[in-house]
Amino acid sequence: MANQDFDIDQLAAYLHLTPQQVEKLANRGTVPGRKVGGLWRFSKGDIHHWLEDRIGLSDEAELLQVENVLDRSGPDNDEAVSIAGMLRPETIKTPLLGKSPRKIIVELCDLAAEAGLLWDPAKMADAVLARENMHTTALDNGVALLHPRRPLPDIISEGFLCLGRTYQGVPFGGSRGILTDVFFLIASVDDRSHLRTLARLSRIISDSAFYTKLRDAADPIATIEMIAEFEEDL
Repeated sequence: MANQDFDIDQLAAYLHLTPQQVEKLANRGTVPGRKVGGLWRFSKGDIHHWLEDRIGLSDEAELLQVENVLDRSGPDNDEAVSIAGMLRPETIKTPLLGKSPRKIIVELCDLAAEAGLLWDPAKMADAVLARENMHTTALDNGVALLHPRRPLPDIISEGFLCLGRTYQGVPFGGSRGILTDVFFLIASVDDRSHLRTLARLSRIISDSAFYTKLRDAADPIATIEMIAEFEEDL
């Protein structure tokens, strides 16, 4: 079996389902897979993107379920994801000056590089823009969750987040033409940590009160404290 493939039993263990449930999902085309020699095989990359899409379409209860699945799939001593802990005052910028997707992305990547977290901002910016060109990460609530298609651990010192806000929304390709004014840049060391971060961040931003408090935050430190308060209530 290829190193980047799950078989049914491995995928069942990863998703905390039974092999029979996974086989049903595969037969229905719900989960991406292919048959090799009559046996189901599931690309780890395809499963990563399937989970990523599921996170993007989930409500609070489903996000919690996905987050729990991802938490249980790791070692017992795995630390919980902390969105507030992944932010630093120097990785938060208001206002962002860019007025196009490329300029916003470059600005956030440069911010990470200046903070000593990103060694090749041009490579990250190109990868994030390529991901946006495939399918925008802009949501209908005015937030974009920017990230490359796959993690780039060779150019980051650790997993981190950048957060930027524009005073006027930017056309970012949202499904209903809604302007985007809040931008998170997600940089992870591997697929699992990316999905865990994405699921937890999605739970925070699903609360409509988040945006009011974000806009009222006086400075980066107040922003981090506000996000930490939201996490405590999850």
